[in-house]
Amino acid sequence: MRQTPLIHRLRMDERGATIVEFAMIVGPMLLLLLGGLDLGYQSYVRSTMQGALNDAARTASVENPVLGVSGDTVEAQVEALIQQTVSHIAPNATIAVTQKSYFDFSSIGNPEPLMRDNNGNGQYDAGDDDCFEDSNGNGRYDTDAGSDGIGGADDVVLYTATISAPRLMPIHAFIPTLGSTIEYTLETAVRNQPYDRQAAPAVICG
Repeated sequence: MRQTPLIHRLRMDERGATIVEFAMIVGPMLLLLLGGLDLGYQSYVRSTMQGALNDAARTASVENPVLGVSGDTVEAQVEALIQQTVSHIAPNATIAVTQKSYFDFSSIGNPEPLMRDNNGNGQYDAGDDDCFEDSNGNGRYDTDAGSDGIGGADDVVLYTATISAPRLMPIHAFIPTLGSTIEYTLETAVRNQPYDRQAAPAVICG
């Protein structure tokens, strides 16, 4: 009886095909799994830290010092309170908090309002005798109406937390451009208490 050539037999033999197919797809499948877990962890960390920042800012708006934590400044106390809250999910995270105070919520991130714009270009021109409302009281026109610090009674304080936390999954080993840490920038704004009448900002022309 004539035997089938070896090459033909190997070509027709499908034993072990499953393990070869699995080896081809396990890499992409593992990458997708790690990526999904990493995204879920990022979302969890962000929501937890946002909640901690909101709580710390509300506490700082009515109490000084922030109760239950140590720190020489309100900024340091807010950082300590956030670190204390998230230590169980991101123990190696580094946190930095900045504070800017504004006259009201509508001033956040906006320039000081123009009171007179002689050439109608929508910008403050010192040489055209334009006038602006000096919201932060520093005597000069600013494209951001805020001033550093927590301000006074009834001022609105914008807290910005910059957070760097290590990734839960080593996905950066497969995609080096992602880096081994995740950077978050979180913000919340609260009005200081007790509520009080604010001094009317001066109008400066020049």
